[in-house]
Amino acid sequence: MHNQLIQLITKSIVLSDRESDLCIRYFEPVLYPKHRILEEEGKIPEYLYFVVSGFVRLFHYNDKGDEVTTHINCPPGFITSYTNFVNQSKSDENLECITECELLRITKTGLDLLIQQSPAFKDFSILVFQQSLSYNEKRSKELATLSAEQRYLKLMDEHPEVLHNVPMQYIASFLGMNPKSLSRIRKQVIR
Repeated sequence: MHNQLIQLITKSIVLSDRESDLCIRYFEPVLYPKHRILEEEGKIPEYLYFVVSGFVRLFHYNDKGDEVTTHINCPPGFITSYTNFVNQSKSDENLECITECELLRITKTGLDLLIQQSPAFKDFSILVFQQSLSYNEKRSKELATLSAEQRYLKLMDEHPEVLHNVPMQYIASFLGMNPKSLSRIRKQVIR
């Protein structure tokens, strides 16, 4: 399971054998069934997860008690309630396996040790953080400027695997619409 993580890192950063071994040592492989809550709101996130296979989502409850999906992660990629994980503060989000998942996980202490011991992993962590900031800015802009249909078409174009593996109510929430609107848009697109 560590091969995908090492491959992702080495696409942009040169890792020594020692640094690869450190990644393998600090990232623990885990398997979870679908619908498993990995991290709960009101608690400090214990782990940063690397998604090897499966789909994971971040969600919270709005003031009406409805679930609002803020992020869907498909492999390969990292996911947690990042700010709360880094600051070791209580999260207002839940992290859930949408499907059965193969994950690698690392504690905050483990991540700090890995960054201290591996200059390459430190560089990679900075790169991932920059990509995450860029993604969040882009997503905020798209939610504010694109129509619901444009957001759906963009998801369909960039991540078609999400449409085949994630329940529609989560996709609708992620795209900032209700399931009825998504259903109507999907019918129009099929025509």
